[in-house]
Amino acid sequence: MSTSWITRAETAADLAQIRQVNLAAFPTSHEADLVEALRADPEAWIPGLSWVAQEPGGAVAGFALLTRCHVDGSAALTLGPCAVRPEHQRSGAGSAAIRAALDAARRQGESLVLVLGHAEYYPRFGFTPASGHSIRPPFDVEDKYMMALVLDPSRPVPSGTIRYPEAFGV
Repeated sequence: MSTSWITRAETAADLAQIRQVNLAAFPTSHEADLVEALRADPEAWIPGLSWVAQEPGGAVAGFALLTRCHVDGSAALTLGPCAVRPEHQRSGAGSAAIRAALDAARRQGESLVLVLGHAEYYPRFGFTPASGHSIRPPFDVEDKYMMALVLDPSRPVPSGTIRYPEAFGV
């Protein structure tokens, strides 16, 4: 069955559903709590960069969040949490939300997105190992899991260590 996902920026009416998507997708409340902590952080939160994939009937099925991070002193974005209700996983809901969030970031003039995630999943969006840009996380992780996506190749790509929002706890 093919679903045509409706993607849009989150609204205040979506907050409870976004929390439920994260609670359903992950074994603990960590990601759901992280989303709320990021939303409350004015240095991390960027209006218009929290996106949902909605079922034709209106329910939120997938979610993708971009928040402010830094590479040394340069502004960048970090992707995550991303979540999909279990009954909609592998249906394109997550990809639709991620693509929409990345498109919104491009429209807002952002130039770099970082993600720590599955090395088999994120390259479909154009992510490559961050080490190729001399970008490194502030913790040890296998190179293939820390990835970068340059949204605007006309701008210089910063190099250095990623500084995540405080809510990430790293």
